[in-house]
Amino acid sequence: MPSLLSSWTLLRRGLNAITTGWQNLIARMRDPYRPELHYMRGPGPKWRAKHPVHAASAA
Repeated sequence: MPSLLSSWTLLRRGLNAITTGWQNLIARMRDPYRPELHYMRGPGPKWRAKHPVHAASAA
């Protein structure tokens, strides 16, 4: 009986790993976060007001 129990345990672990992998894949596919929509495009007007451009460095 011990060998049957261990084979069932191995089968259950394998199926659990497959199920977990599918659940993670589906969760990633359904994730609404799209970082390309939220990234910063550069410094804004407040940063430019604090850091004036000098004529010598604008060359």
